[in-house]
Amino acid sequence: MGVDLRFGRGWLRPGLTDRRLALTPNPAYKRRITCSIASDDAFERSLSAAALFVGKTGPDALKTKTPQDDRILALAEPVAEDLGLEIVRVRVMSGKKTRLQIMTDRLDGVGVDVDDCARLSRALSDVLEVEDPISGEYDLEISSPGIDRPLTALAHFDRWEGYEVRIELDRLAEGRKRFKGILAGTEDGNVLLDMEGEEDTTLIPFDWIAEAKLVLTDALIEADLKARGGSAPTQTEGDE
Repeated sequence: MGVDLRFGRGWLRPGLTDRRLALTPNPAYKRRITCSIASDDAFERSLSAAALFVGKTGPDALKTKTPQDDRILALAEPVAEDLGLEIVRVRVMSGKKTRLQIMTDRLDGVGVDVDDCARLSRALSDVLEVEDPISGEYDLEISSPGIDRPLTALAHFDRWEGYEVRIELDRLAEGRKRFKGILAGTEDGNVLLDMEGEEDTTLIPFDWIAEAKLVLTDALIEADLKARGGSAPTQTEGDE
């Protein structure tokens, strides 16, 4: 069933009427550290799978997809915070070899480097060996979110206000699921989006978002370089 982002006064506050609501120990695992730029192709693949997980809500809904992911996130977040890091996303990827992919960033917004990834990998190793959240052998991959990063917490939409973003919803709204525009911050649990050709700012409930990702633009690259003190984006072994 589709949802009209403009429908329902309950979504709008006074003053917003001109906006639309739019681990037994398991020593058999291997660690691989990557600090890479996320690819658009990977994002598109994740978008196509997003519809399988409609209905997952809450502040960590975009960080995980499954109960197993949720358990790993609960284990990883305290470890990351002690290191001045945040967990951006957790995914357990099946295949010939299971992979645990954990994406991390600096809490101060400067951006992680390979040393940050290595510190988190070492610290998480002890926890994972004790808690054993994944049966059998698997690879642990720690990575940066990349320049065109996914946005997985409401605070991310404020941090990257003014930059272009693509958003995929878990439901139809005005006959569509995909939206693209300039982030205008957040308000009352809604993401504000200025879209081309629209006079009014669109309000999208955070709980409706299945995936969100920054669009790689010159302005975004410049901001990333400035945050890193002018150094080039980090790429290490494991990049494709």
